[in-house]
Amino acid sequence: MYNSNHSIASNLMLTVVIALLIGFVIGHPGWTLAFALIIWALIQIKQFNRLQQWLLRHERHEVPEATGHWGELFDELSREKKRQQGRSQSLRSVISRFQQSSSALSDAIVIIDNQNNLEWWNKAADRLLGLKVQTDRGRSVMNLLRDPRFIRYYRKQNYDDPLQLPSPISNDVILEYRLTQFGVGDRILIARDITRLKQLEQTRQDFVANASHELRTPLTVIRGYLETFLDQELPRPLQRGLNQMATQSKRMENLVSDLLLLSRLEASPHISDELPVPIQSMLCRIKDDAKVLGKEKDQTITLDIDPTHLLLGQEAEIYSAFSNLIFNAVRYTQPGGEIEIRWWTDRKGAHFSVKDNGPGIDSIHLPRLSERFYRIDESRSSDTGGTGLGLAIVKHVLLRHGGKLAIKSTPGLGSKFSCHFPMELVAATSRLEEKPSSTDDQEADTTERT
Repeated sequence: MYNSNHSIASNLMLTVVIALLIGFVIGHPGWTLAFALIIWALIQIKQFNRLQQWLLRHERHEVPEATGHWGELFDELSREKKRQQGRSQSLRSVISRFQQSSSALSDAIVIIDNQNNLEWWNKAADRLLGLKVQTDRGRSVMNLLRDPRFIRYYRKQNYDDPLQLPSPISNDVILEYRLTQFGVGDRILIARDITRLKQLEQTRQDFVANASHELRTPLTVIRGYLETFLDQELPRPLQRGLNQMATQSKRMENLVSDLLLLSRLEASPHISDELPVPIQSMLCRIKDDAKVLGKEKDQTITLDIDPTHLLLGQEAEIYSAFSNLIFNAVRYTQPGGEIEIRWWTDRKGAHFSVKDNGPGIDSIHLPRLSERFYRIDESRSSDTGGTGLGLAIVKHVLLRHGGKLAIKSTPGLGSKFSCHFPMELVAATSRLEEKPSSTDDQEADTTERT
């Protein structure tokens, strides 16, 4: 802030005093004072005009020469101008380095303002997203990236997980989108080319799927002969060995079936059709199957179902995910244990949970439970006949439906597995009643598969 030792008020008072003294000497104090004030005002106007012209000039290197408070004001403004130029130069340098470094990145970087309009992007965005500086700057991002899945992802305001979609300029290029919010409603969009990674993943999936498919035929033959032999009278040692072989071959068949299902789920990250799923009747059927599975354990299984809402998705996949969670609870909960099954909706979406009072799981295992073949205890999985793929299947079913799996568990107190679905997949039960024939066909088909 400007603080002059020669203030304009003190300068004015000095002028008045000198004018009055001279006026009294010559005998005309009034005229002398008026003349002095006019001269003083003209000087101030002249200095102000010099200041204004200096500020308006494009090149303001030469500071006007002046004395007193005007000279100090000119000097202070000159110093402030140099400080501003230094800061501006520093900011321009930072922006220039940011743009140069961003342009060197292979990932597309796009800055989006709080009106959802494109503000800036690097060269990789031209190549991966097809953006053009001449025509696209200032346009809405949703008018340029029109895939409904991207628009849904952009609008939901939850960017914890990335989104994988084909590039808008080439279906052969797969991009991973990540959004980050900053400032007041501004966003940074990062698009990464993961085509190579997807190809490697596809190769792995194809290998697993082909190997699993080829294993089905010999396993079927082996099981057929084992069943034939077990129907005959055989010596006890041979009978015991054949029983173990039949048990293990059945386990291998279940493993192959789960591998094929998991490969099919991984082949497409999104469901093709969103059909009404009769959650209420489905859960009742799964509960009956769970009672048969744990009939020797005498467990208590309770249902708490919202009858007014259902889910839009693929019924067979939802059945597989829900039944996996419920059957796991039955397998791992001790005899006489309690299992609670819930289906409800709220403003955030639809939710399904399975809660038991079994042995629980240590917290160090929770982040890896949905990995394929991850074992908490090898003997525990062998005793229950699990394949180690159940939770991986649940995870991929939820991903295809835009949902999430949440796990809470305390050793000795039990576990709770929850599935959360977005609101856009929730529908009233009236939608199911509008198409009874197609629903009946779906239920019959699901029962047949079960």
